Amino acid sequence: MSEVSTARAATAEGIGTGLLVVGGVGTAVLAGDSVGTIGIALAFGLTLLALVFAIGPISGCHVNPAVTLGVLLSRGIEPARAAVYVVAQVIGAIAGAAVVLAVASGRPGYSRAADGLGTNGFGSASTGGYGLVPVAIIEVVATAILVFVVLSATSRTASAPHAAGVPIGLTLTVLHLVAIGIDSTSVNPARSIGPAVLTGHLALSQLWVFIVFPLVGAVIAASVHRLLVTPARAA
Repeated sequence: MSEVSTARAATAEGIGTGLLVVGGVGTAVLAGDSVGTIGIALAFGLTLLALVFAIGPISGCHVNPAVTLGVLLSRGIEPARAAVYVVAQVIGAIAGAAVVLAVASGRPGYSRAADGLGTNGFGSASTGGYGLVPVAIIEVVATAILVFVVLSATSRTASAPHAAGVPIGLTLTVLHLVAIGIDSTSVNPARSIGPAVLTGHLALSQLWVFIVFPLVGAVIAASVHRLLVTPARAA
């Protein structure tokens, strides 16, 4: 990515994260009743798959602070560039959530308080009534899986790095199938920040969970990836 300026790459990250929120959260908010859990999961996964091919050559298509942290720990990006990526991702996610809210607000009877904006939560805000501990566990494990797949699919040892979007998108789809009924699935702090900022109240007070635990998962993924891949490169 060194040939691409930080500004250009960050712009791609912001736009990409916004599109991920529009595609995934937008489906949950605007069409969730029609497409159900499978449809929402596919919306997130297919949007990410497309984005990997669309902006991957520009920024690497992290569109997720947890992925950026994993790449940083794997020494695939400089700290300053990683920080700019995260800022762009958060801004993009808020913009994407604003687009979803603007469209949803035009639906007769829509109430942000009652119908939500695809926010993540635990306890009374959990889609399945799950408490803090199970939500924390699923976010750590699911994010670790996602970041590990991203690092492995895009590494120099990958069998087909040019097709990395396929396993990455499918992985995000499966993780949403598992976790939508638990906490609406985060595995991406930016994706959680966007809707929470515009919803406020309970979503905002619980937001720390969907920042801290996905980042913990990213650290675990980078550690496991380094353990497994580094020896393979040395061999």
